Amino acid sequence: MLVSAKDMITKAKAGHYAVGQFNINNLEWTKAILLTAQELNSPVILGVSEGAGKYMTGYKTVTAMVSNMIDELKITVPVALHLDHGSFEGCLKCIDAGFSSIMFDGSHYPIEENIEKTKELVKICAEKNLSLEAEVGSIGGEEDGVVGAGECADPDECKMIADLGVTMLAAGIGNIHGKYPENWAGLSFDTLDAIQKLTGDMPLVLHGGTGIPEDMIKKAISLGVAKINVNTECQLSFADATRKYIEAGKDLEGKGFDPRKLLAPGVDAIKATVKEKMQLFGSVGKAE
Repeated sequence: MLVSAKDMITKAKAGHYAVGQFNINNLEWTKAILLTAQELNSPVILGVSEGAGKYMTGYKTVTAMVSNMIDELKITVPVALHLDHGSFEGCLKCIDAGFSSIMFDGSHYPIEENIEKTKELVKICAEKNLSLEAEVGSIGGEEDGVVGAGECADPDECKMIADLGVTMLAAGIGNIHGKYPENWAGLSFDTLDAIQKLTGDMPLVLHGGTGIPEDMIKKAISLGVAKINVNTECQLSFADATRKYIEAGKDLEGKGFDPRKLLAPGVDAIKATVKEKMQLFGSVGKAE
């Protein structure tokens, strides 16, 4: 049911569009994203951070939930279940739990150690036909306790990691997780261009997709970005819709407190956000 992200990402790079990775946090999140991908006939990557995996009681629970949901909802578009910013140990656990794609974030290690650990995972993923994302140059902001200042990756180091045989590469180009500060300098397209020239056909990944202006997103795609991660934006739209529902007193009307009713506006808000992003990234109608 789950597929490696390799095919969808390779097609996206060749077709000058990007596939969205939307992080999941619970059943509602997963259902909203899958239904939107099906409605728009778009391939999709479901991202799971180590913190979210723990929150959902473990990676095996996540795999079972996603696989069964694909079956029950009759989802026919390609779906990859992807570990986001995984530690080496987390990667091994997700491979064991049946994830179809993993990201090893070795950006905080010296480049030599990042290479050694990535090499080991390349071998395992090749044997099991899983896609593997690697990272060079820490992405800014905070995600599950991993804090980065949004520095730019060294293009030569990017080439060293790309040459190991990974499926896709996340490189820091001034992007950050979470909300962007007022004084954010924007993406470094010079860095992205230099990385693209050295890594050739390697699909590049843009983390921290929330809050990057549309023109920058489109330019990044034109320079080889084929996967864009979105998490914070869905969380913000969910929280906003839920707040409005409660502030309007809807939870006090009839059985408005029923979690299925209470969470429905937030779920619709996630769907709207995912739809907007898929249209921006150009992945609508690209499922095969």
